[in-house]
Amino acid sequence: MNTQPDKLGIIAGRGAYPLLLAQSAKREGVGTVFAVGFKGETDPKLAQYVDALEWVHLGLLDKLLNIIGRSGVGQFVMAGQIRPTHLFHLRMDKRMLALLGRLRQRNAETIFGALGAELKSVGVELLPASLFMESCMPDAGLLSVRAPTPREARDIELGLKLAKTVSSLDIGQTVIVKEGTVLAVEAFEGTNDAIRRAAKLGGAGAVVVKVAKPGHDMRFDIPVVGVHTLKVLRKARVSALAVEARRTIVLEREKVVAAADKAGLALIAVAGE
Repeated sequence: MNTQPDKLGIIAGRGAYPLLLAQSAKREGVGTVFAVGFKGETDPKLAQYVDALEWVHLGLLDKLLNIIGRSGVGQFVMAGQIRPTHLFHLRMDKRMLALLGRLRQRNAETIFGALGAELKSVGVELLPASLFMESCMPDAGLLSVRAPTPREARDIELGLKLAKTVSSLDIGQTVIVKEGTVLAVEAFEGTNDAIRRAAKLGGAGAVVVKVAKPGHDMRFDIPVVGVHTLKVLRKARVSALAVEARRTIVLEREKVVAAADKAGLALIAVAGE
């Protein structure tokens, strides 16, 4: 990156991503890392890696913006997942309800884009989610010991084409294919549930392809895989995982590759855009 912020804020969701981002930012020399966590979602261990951590309930947008405004931090990154079902089962304040009410379509891009506009209204810039995580975004090439078989390679090629089309429609980022048949397309349930759904239909040997949408706004919802992803793949008896090179974050890459090799799973980064 060309300009490194002296202070960085993290709007932190679930998983290891916010923790790894905080550690990476500190290693790169960021002076102050401030985070806002969501009760019941964000890992409390994040407090060990940031200078200050404040908590808010999901859906309380006005309180979230007040916390961010008081922090004195002008640049934030969104990192980590939020359970998709919260959109339908969450108690929201008036500001959040008004935000959703303005959206004709509700998907990751529209919702997070609207949140970015709300942050801008209080003087906060939303930075790319890949900030300080560039080393976790692999170049095209084989990551595991085992390479895809010819059949898996054909399924990956088909899955890449379909995943790009599906993601361009803001449906999802992941497609699961087996022997030329599309078993599942990720919708709002998220990648892991889509994989489980595919396993029930097709059994062992499916291929998972995960991409970023064409023209993806890198401020949010960048494709992410991690150790938990590999656990889901192994349980679903998936035989290969292909991610889009330089546009997918592989968290704890050494552990992910080791888990893939232990399971005999082919893991590859493929060129997309």
